[in-house]
Amino acid sequence: MRFDGILFDLDGTLWDSCLSVAESWRNTLYTRYGVQHLPSVEDIQSIMGLPASEVARRLFTGYGAPAQEVCSTCMRDECRYLAQHGGVLYPGVPEMLASLAEQAPLFIVSNCQDGYIQSFLTWSALGGLFQDFECEGRTGCSKAENIRLVIQRNSLHSAIYVGDTALDEASAAAAGCPFVHAAYGFGSAVAPLASVHTPGGLPAVLDAL
Repeated sequence: MRFDGILFDLDGTLWDSCLSVAESWRNTLYTRYGVQHLPSVEDIQSIMGLPASEVARRLFTGYGAPAQEVCSTCMRDECRYLAQHGGVLYPGVPEMLASLAEQAPLFIVSNCQDGYIQSFLTWSALGGLFQDFECEGRTGCSKAENIRLVIQRNSLHSAIYVGDTALDEASAAAAGCPFVHAAYGFGSAVAPLASVHTPGGLPAVLDAL
């Protein structure tokens, strides 16, 4: 393998937390704000990977409080919920990560709130396989900037980014990082370096690049 670091997106790449996030948000919106029209799993899926400001604009207007306040409350409660209940790991993810961790250091870069990646690492018990992570909620930076930040502080020279959406692809390109499309996830890609249709196929694809 010619890569000295493998950076992963989280939602749609390592797990699907849509059902758990919907359950958490419904509980928060109903108990804290008295909301009757609650978001569906499809609503949650539609905003996965977007920065918090865009999530607030799309889903949290008209709830009787500022959209950003409602969004922040839901996301804070969500992290506690996910740390306990988790999401759905894509089949083969633990084995794929364990295999790749023997060849290169692993990282996560996501457009999530602070605490979300930590919830994933705690619930999945996969934290020991990752060397570092970063997110918009900690830095206030774009995904491209956070990819560059992780690359710089870990002194990587030939990193690759694995994600499932066109936003992931564009962010990797802006950071000067090759991109592999997780085609089993939520989105599409325009011109990835390669595509994988199951997590278990990733090690072989990276070996061939």
